[in-house]
Amino acid sequence: MKTDIISIDNQGKGYGEALSQTLKAAAFRDLDHKQTLQLRLCTEEMLSLARSVAGTMTGSFWVESEGAAFELRLSAKTVMDAEKRKLLIESASSRKNEAANSFLGRLCDAIEEAMASEPASDIPDEALDDLANHPIEIPEWDKYEQTILGRVADDIKIGIRGGTFDMTVRKAFASA
Repeated sequence: MKTDIISIDNQGKGYGEALSQTLKAAAFRDLDHKQTLQLRLCTEEMLSLARSVAGTMTGSFWVESEGAAFELRLSAKTVMDAEKRKLLIESASSRKNEAANSFLGRLCDAIEEAMASEPASDIPDEALDDLANHPIEIPEWDKYEQTILGRVADDIKIGIRGGTFDMTVRKAFASA
């Protein structure tokens, strides 16, 4: 079974619909209350992780299931820089880019990694000159979503190709 495909963005558009589709898939597969909550938590943390790491993004979310096994799928476009790429790959269970699974894929991945730019500063150069004596602390991502998702999900796969990343979160339950 495959749910409707929901358009999402980093402003939260579509998040409610994504949760609704997740709950419909859980009901369709007769999951109990605890299992439904676990699947919902996976969806919430997946979307939150993508939003925290990718920043500005647009994408699609859907759920696929067979029996009591679920795949939460997200395909999104963002401006990919070296830091985003690193954080996304660190979120995968294997810590590898799943899109680089062939010789050509690994070659493309190596080239894209080498060409990935450093994160751009949002502060104009004129403002930086004024702030020379005032260091700016940019809060680091606390990886909360990554930790929770890693504990609840069975597997997390990340595939990065250019400015597009695909995230698949797998969760299987004992037959209801």
